[in-house]
Amino acid sequence: EDICAVDLDGNQIAGNKKRTSEILLHLTIMKHRPDIKAVVHCHPPHATAFAVAGEAIPQCVLPEVEVFMGEIPIAPYETPGGQKFADTVIPFLEATNTIILRNHGTVSFGKDLQDAYWKTEILDAYCSILLLCTQLGRINLLDRRQQTELLEVKEKFGLHDDRLACAP
Repeated sequence: EDICAVDLDGNQIAGNKKRTSEILLHLTIMKHRPDIKAVVHCHPPHATAFAVAGEAIPQCVLPEVEVFMGEIPIAPYETPGGQKFADTVIPFLEATNTIILRNHGTVSFGKDLQDAYWKTEILDAYCSILLLCTQLGRINLLDRRQQTELLEVKEKFGLHDDRLACAP
C-alpha cells in the first residue's frame, strides 16, 4: 500500500501514497533503460555508509555478488530532487542495475519490483559483510583465476559482464 506507480511522464497512475520526490531519478533510469520496469531508491544503512564515505565497493570478494550484481559504481553528488541529480546515474546505466548515490543512498532497478528490491537487499548485506571484515582487519580478494571463473559462470547464466573481455 506504500507503493505507487507512475507513467513515463511522472503522472501517478496507481497507489494511495504520493509519488516520491525523487521521481525524476526513477524516470531517468526507465527512459534510458526500456528493459527496466521498477526502480527502488532508498537509504539502506550499510550501503549508505559507503555512499557517505565515498568508498568504492570492493569487487571480487563474494561469488554471489560477482555473479548476480557485478560492479557497483558511485554516482557523483548532486542536490537531490532535480534533474541534475537524476542525470548523475546516466553514465552507469548500461553496465549495472545498482548504483551508490554519493552522500545520499542507493538506487537499484530491474525487470520487476521484487528484482529491484532484492538487488538493494543484496547490496546492503554485502556492505554489512565488508564493514565487519574491515573490523576484523582485512578483506580477502579473489585472485584473477577465481575472478575469471566466476565471470564465466555468470556468462553461463546468460548474464553478460564486460569484465570477462578484460580477463587474462
